[in-house]
Parts: sequence; structure tokens; C-alpha cells
Amino acid sequence: MRCPDEASVADAVVAGSVAAVVSGVPSTAHALLAGHNPLEASLAAGTLLLPHEQRRAPLLAAAMLAHGLLSLGWALVLALLLPRTIGAAALAGLAIAALDLGVVGRRFPRIRALPLLPQVLDHVAYAATVALVLRARRGRRRA
Repeated sequence: MRCPDEASVADAVVAGSVAAVVSGVPSTAHALLAGHNPLEASLAAGTLLLPHEQRRAPLLAAAMLAHGLLSLGWALVLALLLPRTIGAAALAGLAIAALDLGVVGRRFPRIRALPLLPQVLDHVAYAATVALVLRARRGRRRA
């Protein structure tokens, strides 16, 4: 039997992993509907680690690493601090978006150039997904 700390970390890893996969739906849908490159947000994320890179393959690899680390890190924070309501998760997603996009992202031209609303919605979707997965896993453990 695992101690609660190990269970919380495992829950956060699973929640962050699931959320990392589904959280890009709003911006991807927006890009497709607007006729833009659906990979642009990923390429922009790659500039977090490779700020001067222009080639697609290295940027996508860097994006996967950056997005994965950020997703897991924020999931750990949310697992420790987040009340289990979707409303609280949405507010947390907005706060994360303010930090990620407004403070850090504005220093990166490719991130700054992305349409803002779909990126904010990605962050809200991310936090809501984390909350849902955490609630489901914790509920199963209690049952």
C-alpha cells in the first residue's frame, strides 16, 4: 500500500499526462477553423527551450519536452492546492495562463504572436482536466 504522498504524486503524474494530451484541443480547433497551421502553438512552445531555432523538427522535439515538464509541474501544484471543483480549476487555469502567457510567454515572439483566447482556453481545459482526473482517481481510491 502506498503512502498518501506517493499516491498524490502518482495522481498528479497521471492527471498531468492526460491533461497535456487533451488541453491543446481549443487552440488546435481554432487553428484548423481559421485555416492556420495547427502546429504553430507547438512550434512556439519549442522556442521556450530553443529561442533562436527555426527548424520544425527541433522545435517540435523541444515543445514536447517543455510541454511535458510544464504539464507535470503544474499538475503537481494543482494536486497540492486545487479544490476539486471545476470552477476552482477554471480559475486556476486562468491564473496559469496569466503567468505562462502574460509573464513568460510575452518574452518569446512566437508565443506572443499566437491568438490569445485559444491559448487561454487551452490552459482552462488543462486545469479542468487535471481536476477531473484527480477527482476520479481519488474517488476510486476511497471506494
